[in-house]
Parts: sequence; C-alpha cells; structure tokens
Amino acid sequence: MMWLRGLTGVMLTGLVAGSFTGGGAAKAEEADRIFDKSTVWRPLTPNDKLVVYGIDDPAVAGVACWYTQPEKGGIKGTLGLAEDVSDISLACRQVGPVQFKDKLGQGEVVFSERRSLIFKSMQIVRGCDAKRNTLIYMVYSDKVIQGSPKNSTSAVPLMPWGTEPPPKCADAMKK
Repeated sequence: MMWLRGLTGVMLTGLVAGSFTGGGAAKAEEADRIFDKSTVWRPLTPNDKLVVYGIDDPAVAGVACWYTQPEKGGIKGTLGLAEDVSDISLACRQVGPVQFKDKLGQGEVVFSERRSLIFKSMQIVRGCDAKRNTLIYMVYSDKVIQGSPKNSTSAVPLMPWGTEPPPKCADAMKK
C-alpha cells in the first residue's frame, strides 16, 4: 500500500544518483529499511510510524549512517499525499577501515529523499573537520518555498581499524 511513497523516493534517488555520476562522485544507494515502530494507531488504514533506515556513505567506504523518520499512515499516507514532518534523527559510525573513493566537497549530499509529493525533501550531507580528523554528517529537511530549521548532526572520528592507520579527511577534500 505504501507503493506511491516508495516510488517517489526511488525516483528522487535515481535523479540524485544521475547527478552524482556526472560530477565524478559515487552513486547514491537506496536506504535499507531496518525496522519501524507504530506511534499512532489508525483503524482500517496503516498506522503512523517511526522508521529506522540505514545507508552506507557512497563516497567513503567504512562509514554507515542510520536515520529515524516519522511516516504518516491513514489514507493520505497510504496514497503518498501526506507531508511528513521534518523531525529526523541521525547517527553515523565507522563500521570498517575508512577508504575515500573520490575527492569530497564540504556539504556534499550523501543521500536525498522526497518527503512530500512536491515541496519537501530530506538531505544527508557530509563535511570534514580537518582539525579533529572527523567526518561530520548533518540531516535536514527543506522546502522549496519555506525552509525548516529542524536538523540533526553526527560525527565520525576517523580511527585506526586493525593495523590500518586512519586516513586524513583533509587529504580527501577537493582543493
């Protein structure tokens, strides 16, 4: 029943993936749905839920992020017409040896997803804190007409993995 919501997310992911390949960055992947928890019971239609998704950074091997976002149920949610709120949390971690696949830009989009039929999208962007050798990830939701100040930030300090020394994120940044 959530086919329309999934379809708009897949279409946007495809558009983002196409824009990545032109700029030399890695291809964006679709997020993995990990689990959900109902928050509002709705008779005869799907419940409102909090859903946890996982993604791998397409340009940085060894780093993964998980985000939780609310999804509206009911008739509008089922048809993909409900505008989801901007409350999204984010946690990113080093899950293996870090390897940069390409040069990175400050504030570069890692993942993007449509949050309503027309106006709102969710973005996960990445930057480098060279002084602390840490990758910083931020998730935010925006509108074409009116922005949203709701956001969440997560930091991934680059650490040794086994006998591998940590790479310097500053070395991977575009000049």
